[in-house]
Amino acid sequence: MKKNMVLFFLVVVFTACGSVKEKQSDAHTYTPLSTINTWFSNHTSNQLIFQEGTVQKILQDDNEGSRHQKFIVKLKNEQTLLISHNIDLSTRIPDLKNGDLVIFKGEYEWNKKGGVVHWTHRDPNGKHQDGYLMHEGKKYD
Repeated sequence: MKKNMVLFFLVVVFTACGSVKEKQSDAHTYTPLSTINTWFSNHTSNQLIFQEGTVQKILQDDNEGSRHQKFIVKLKNEQTLLISHNIDLSTRIPDLKNGDLVIFKGEYEWNKKGGVVHWTHRDPNGKHQDGYLMHEGKKYD
């Protein structure tokens, strides 16, 4: 009986430790705003970005080639970014509206208006790090 209790205890402990590790590995640190400013100033592209922004403008979907949900977010430093979210590989954010907070992880590409964030979804070919969007507690990847 004692062996079964010890075995049960060890299974519970190892299971709990595994869950903690999964949650810790899913945690991210926001890309510093100063780093994003530097990328913009130096015309840097192909950078992994993790940040949050407030939706400033919702644009029409881009339906040429692979379809993308597009909207502009403003960061806390006032820089704006175009989010280009592939809705052929991920789910669109329904009911997105101006003023909403969106957390995003993807790839930053420089442009003269502030930058574009794409690859906000899983890469089916495994060549890019997976990204995602978070809106109202729901993850879109």
